[in-house]
Amino acid sequence: MTNGRAMQREWRVTGMDCGACAAKVRGAVERLPGVTEVDVALMGERLRLSLDEAQTSAEHIEKAVRDVGFGIAPKGAPPERPKGGFILPEDAFAEGATPPEADAEGAGAPAPAMAAPTPWWHSAKGRLVLRTGGLLAMAWASRLIVPAEIAHWVFIVATLVGIMPIARRAIAMARARMPFTIEMLMTIAASGALVIGEPEEAALVVFLFAVGELLEGVSAGKARDSIRALSTLVPKTARLEQGGKIRAISAEKLEIGQVVQVRPGDRVPCDGEVIEGISGVDESPVTGESVPSLKEPGAVVFAGSINAEALLRVRVTKASEDNTIARIVRLVQEAESARAPTERFIDRFSRIYMPAVVGFAGLVAIVPPLAFGLAWSEWTYRALALLLIGCPCALVISVPASIASALSTGARNGLLMKGGAVIEAAARTTHVAFDKTGTLTLGKPRVTDVSALTGSEDVLIARAAGVERGASHPLAQAICAEAARRGVDAAPVSGGRAIPGKGAEAFIDGMTLCVGSARLAQERGVLTEDLRARVAALEAEGKTVVIVLLDDAPQGLIALRDDPRADAADAVAQLHALWISPVMLTGDNARTAQAIAAGLGIAQRSGLLPQDKVAAIQALSQDARVMMVGDGINDAPALAAADIGVAMGSGSDVALETADAAILRNRVSDVAGTIRLARATMSNIRQNIAIALGLKAVFLVTTVFGITGLWIAVLADTGATVLVTMNALRLLFFRPTDAPAPKVRAA
Repeated sequence: MTNGRAMQREWRVTGMDCGACAAKVRGAVERLPGVTEVDVALMGERLRLSLDEAQTSAEHIEKAVRDVGFGIAPKGAPPERPKGGFILPEDAFAEGATPPEADAEGAGAPAPAMAAPTPWWHSAKGRLVLRTGGLLAMAWASRLIVPAEIAHWVFIVATLVGIMPIARRAIAMARARMPFTIEMLMTIAASGALVIGEPEEAALVVFLFAVGELLEGVSAGKARDSIRALSTLVPKTARLEQGGKIRAISAEKLEIGQVVQVRPGDRVPCDGEVIEGISGVDESPVTGESVPSLKEPGAVVFAGSINAEALLRVRVTKASEDNTIARIVRLVQEAESARAPTERFIDRFSRIYMPAVVGFAGLVAIVPPLAFGLAWSEWTYRALALLLIGCPCALVISVPASIASALSTGARNGLLMKGGAVIEAAARTTHVAFDKTGTLTLGKPRVTDVSALTGSEDVLIARAAGVERGASHPLAQAICAEAARRGVDAAPVSGGRAIPGKGAEAFIDGMTLCVGSARLAQERGVLTEDLRARVAALEAEGKTVVIVLLDDAPQGLIALRDDPRADAADAVAQLHALWISPVMLTGDNARTAQAIAAGLGIAQRSGLLPQDKVAAIQALSQDARVMMVGDGINDAPALAAADIGVAMGSGSDVALETADAAILRNRVSDVAGTIRLARATMSNIRQNIAIALGLKAVFLVTTVFGITGLWIAVLADTGATVLVTMNALRLLFFRPTDAPAPKVRAA
């Protein structure tokens, strides 16, 4: 709820082919009373707004959208076919559709491919192309067998038949107080051509416009298909274990805690935990990782991944609407609303561009004849051609088409970016700051050395495990794991608390038991020279050292090592090749940090508390564009402080929902892949803008000088839109993890 009575409502709008279509939908509803916060997503086919139904009903919203020629249906309902629209069949990807119950043999099988698109000749736009094309061909043929006067009327009939549906839509737009639309410009241009005695060219213009509209619809559908395909990764049915039997049910009906069977070759129907079986699972549909991941009891599996080898029994851990695939689809769809600054500028520019061109066309029509006595028919013809150049469709779609393709490509490769603003920020990145533990390293430290100063090593480990029991920090878990490996029970303690950035402490037998860093021991004045030398020797080997204190008396040392990820050094090299400066931010001591950094070839800043990391990011951001990469939990403040925060994690809630971007595969090299994809997207956007404005500018000049006419002007409009969309679709084939690194520094 946004105010006293306004509620957020959402619909699916079908028939939108370009940015101008989205503007028409927005214009149709945003002036209605009680309507605020209008958000129209072209690629997501979504209309979302805040509505005070005391002033305007939901039915009135739907009528307003239908009146301007689009289909509209409430969220979750089957899509509505617009009048004259071009969409896929209603059952191709109806949201919320529940598949029929299948037999057990088919449960968990790969989801069927999406239904084939409606043949273009069955759509209203396709029929209009065939009708106008047939009449145009008939008119040309008639010139060979009938007098020119009769053939002249055949061209007029062909024009009128083709322009009638366009004119009806133009009138509907004008009633909605949107007079400057391509439909209105086409109607004026074709009618004007008839008036000045150019029916042949008028008929050709109407036919070319119909072809362009059809191609726009096909291109927009292709751009959406890759995003919609994500939702088909999850199988429709699951093999549920119930009462000692296997029963096939809809995957959407699975409940948390239920157990399903996943046979070799089946897709996993849910996010869950393996409780029985060992098998390789292909997670490439979810994370983009091509190498199968070994799953055994206790391992996490994702909905949509493919079981490759042996039968697995999986316990459901998330409802269908919250599984990884569902969250990725929602993220990609919602990302369209986070528009890039470039897109917002283009949107503002296009609102000025069309009226300006229409005004210029009016001047071209009247000034030369009135001021210089030139022929009215010739300059009226040139003005009509200029009108067709005034539509900004290609310009408006130049950014969202590229963004949608990039989001889809990223999702397929395990790289998620939350909208155009994030893509633009990633493309401008000059520095990348990495957290160490869990990001550059595996995040699974292991105890390498135990040195007891008093008592036995087992007693030392038992006391340390007692303090660290229940803690989520990787070092704490490693100490507890070492105690379990040795078969040592954790010492009973009470009143445990964390000492941020330094360690933890608790009480045992009335004494204070502390497990902390050498810095904490120094602050408490108990770091002797001998102890300092031992710590230094271990840290020089790249190990992290903690000291166990009992009432501030040193009891011993525990050294741990967290090995770098296999691809960390290569990832740093890739960033250097992209002319990006990487730096490691860590709370570890200088010697340990230097040992890790030297092996990776990266700069480092050590001994940083969480607030110190934020300060470091802020300092870097003063004269650089900084990307922060962390685990999405401990590094949340630093992620928020950076220009763009990237969370690593295989589909975790935090990784998908808290940062600006997420890397689903735990591969550091995907950071460079994210930047490559962002740069390729911005390059594609610049190409699209150049195509859109370049063609308009060329034909604006040639039309004024009489070099080109009406039919060329139509090609300048619809042809540019199709070219821009097809160019954007090239990003669907971009491989961000394989692309060669650019040789020039980013702007």
